[in-house]
Amino acid sequence: MGHEPSLFSRLARRISLVLGIGVALLVTAAWYYAETAANKAYDRLLVGAALQMAESLAVEDGKLAVRLPASAFELLGLAERDRIYYRVIDTHGRTLTGYDDLEMQMPPREPADVPNVQAGVYRGEPVRIARAVRPLADPAVNGRAYVIVAQTNEARSSLAWELTLRATGLVLVMSLLAFGGAMLAIRYALQPVERLGKAVRKRDPHDLTPVSVQVPRELDPFVGSINHFMGRLSERVDLLQRFIADAAHQIRTPLTALAAQLDIVGSSRLPEKDRQHFERARERVDELSRLTSQLLSHAMVIHRADSVQLEPVSLVDVARRAYRAAIPITVDPDIVISFEAPDDRPFVLGDAVSLREAVVNVIDNALRHGVDQRLEVRVTTANGEAHVEVEDDGPGIPPEQWEQATQRFATSKSDKGSTGLGFAIAQEVAKAHGGSLRFRTGDVGGFTVVLGLPLLEGARP
Repeated sequence: MGHEPSLFSRLARRISLVLGIGVALLVTAAWYYAETAANKAYDRLLVGAALQMAESLAVEDGKLAVRLPASAFELLGLAERDRIYYRVIDTHGRTLTGYDDLEMQMPPREPADVPNVQAGVYRGEPVRIARAVRPLADPAVNGRAYVIVAQTNEARSSLAWELTLRATGLVLVMSLLAFGGAMLAIRYALQPVERLGKAVRKRDPHDLTPVSVQVPRELDPFVGSINHFMGRLSERVDLLQRFIADAAHQIRTPLTALAAQLDIVGSSRLPEKDRQHFERARERVDELSRLTSQLLSHAMVIHRADSVQLEPVSLVDVARRAYRAAIPITVDPDIVISFEAPDDRPFVLGDAVSLREAVVNVIDNALRHGVDQRLEVRVTTANGEAHVEVEDDGPGIPPEQWEQATQRFATSKSDKGSTGLGFAIAQEVAKAHGGSLRFRTGDVGGFTVVLGLPLLEGARP
């Protein structure tokens, strides 16, 4: 079954996407403002140089003379990698000095006397072009002279990139800090979900009371659904308990009465030809009674494994009660039956009723299908486990069939009234208690069934 991504990862991805878009927008804006700032800074130098050149124009001997100041070129020399182009135009539009092909278009509605800067291309290179105007009112020279200065954009681009990189570094650092803070905030905000999960996981499997954990309002529907489900589950468990109890009473009572009626009738009163049918009917009633008891026992064991609180129990007491319940009064007197238990009673954490049913089924199975002349029931401890061992002197089960023997309705002796549930019940109980059901054969014959359970150290009555 596939798993949806966690809330944390989904929120982290979405926040990362939002931060990524924000970083892209901020870097774009940083580049735009850096380029604007670089242009403004270098445009001021360019305009300053053009104004200085314009101020250096003078009328000498009735002619316009040009003495370009060194300070203007020093000002432009601050951009070491850029190339400078200039042109001085007299009042008649003739070039006094500089590059004849350097031109600048006048922007529409731009005052003629105001210095201005515009972008252009000169000799295949992008440049910024500044123009300054020098009005002349001399009798010999009257009108406006112009100074046009152009500068390549290498220093501007370099400054813009430097400013952009610094702004980008700052934006990335702030974004990482924001992302880290957001992740911490998400972790903190999701703590109620983890707390609710831990509270549900730590609950006892038999505790079906409503969950009472303080959670944010957003989790109230979730907690309400859990409590509603647990309420329905509790009702189902109660119905199952009543059904098992009713079934045990309603089914066992008629079968017991039927068996009693057959015993009263007896086969001796029947004709010889009907006696065989009578005996077969009585065997079938016994088999049905045994199968019903084991089915109900199996259902009870499964139910109690999910609903009963485990507690320290003495395995000796459990085995002794099972021994007394499983050995019938009418057992063959030629069979030697014994029970052995250590003086220090071993304790296990379990359900006494389920454990007794498991031991009863193992002993009953040995009496019906294994015992020849000897049956021994022992309680022992070894390697941190407490064992109930049921040994008989019968042929036992072949090793290749041991794994199959613990499966429900698996039996090799169906002709002898075996239902195939005895070992299955014992196996279910052993698993529910963290133990195991094992088989062992003796060196000189005999077959032993071992119910092993984890030993509870330090538990005493």
